[in-house]
Amino acid sequence: MIVVVAVATLAGLLGLIALGSDTDDDAAAAPSTTSTTGSPSTTTSKTPFTTASATQPAPGDANAALAKLATLAVKGRAPKTGYSRDQFGQAWSDDVTVDGGHNGCDTRNDILRRDLTSIELKPGSNGCVVLSGTLQDPYTDTTIAFVRGEDTSAAVQIDHLVALSDAWQKGAQQLGVDERRNFANDPRNLQAVDGSVNQQKGDGDAATWLPPNRSYRCTYVSRQIGVKALYRLWVTPAEKDAMTRILTACGGVPVDSTTADQPTSTPEDTAPPAITTTEPDTGDGGVYYANCSAARAAGVAPLHVGEPGYRPGLDGDNDGVACE
Repeated sequence: MIVVVAVATLAGLLGLIALGSDTDDDAAAAPSTTSTTGSPSTTTSKTPFTTASATQPAPGDANAALAKLATLAVKGRAPKTGYSRDQFGQAWSDDVTVDGGHNGCDTRNDILRRDLTSIELKPGSNGCVVLSGTLQDPYTDTTIAFVRGEDTSAAVQIDHLVALSDAWQKGAQQLGVDERRNFANDPRNLQAVDGSVNQQKGDGDAATWLPPNRSYRCTYVSRQIGVKALYRLWVTPAEKDAMTRILTACGGVPVDSTTADQPTSTPEDTAPPAITTTEPDTGDGGVYYANCSAARAAGVAPLHVGEPGYRPGLDGDNDGVACE
């Protein structure tokens, strides 16, 4: 009997190690409690803990994200020398000064309570531990049923949008121990996601990995930019190019550093944003907008198929709605 238990325990540990071997994000770092016998008496609970906010950017904030991206330093990766998960403190520590810290519950369960719906909380955990719930995964746009257990918890993992290893190579080495611990547990950098997709991401940045769900990519890179600005991390040239491409497809206009210092023109010298044309092949009702900024300035965005000014060139995702 002792041998059987020992083998089972070793197998479980090896499984957890495999899950977390190539990523500094979630999987095996969940609290040790697994499932309980019997059915809990309640399916929902009014939690006494403060629930951390994801602070996701509102639609139309691509320009703001691009402006913030322009403030980030651009340089190559630093060596990964010295990196380990321990450099960012105990996994899912509550001993942090970011939103949700010192609320008596670990960060993983804080994020599960924030991102899952129809949650079932473990009796006796003071509203902390999530036993089950439903995730509408933003990375894949699929619905995942989460059930806490040794063989099931990893189906939903908590992703660091800016991976810890990536951060280490782009400025986090210079942060203090407390700030690195805050970074690893900051809800603004955390998202409950499909476990297998999180493993595929590893420590990739926007140049090497993006969510399969294209409709979430603008939000994804906007959140990454916000986190990097907050913690004074830099981006690589390839990473900045990828972020710029994604945000431009969302209607953003890249900041042009060559014109940033030019004098502002007076109102009477400013050309009107809407330019009319009689080009017969536009299919836009005789109205032409050079870009989405012009359409927004004219107060006509978003543009739907068939409306004056709509053209496929403004509809980056080809869903029939331009300049969303």
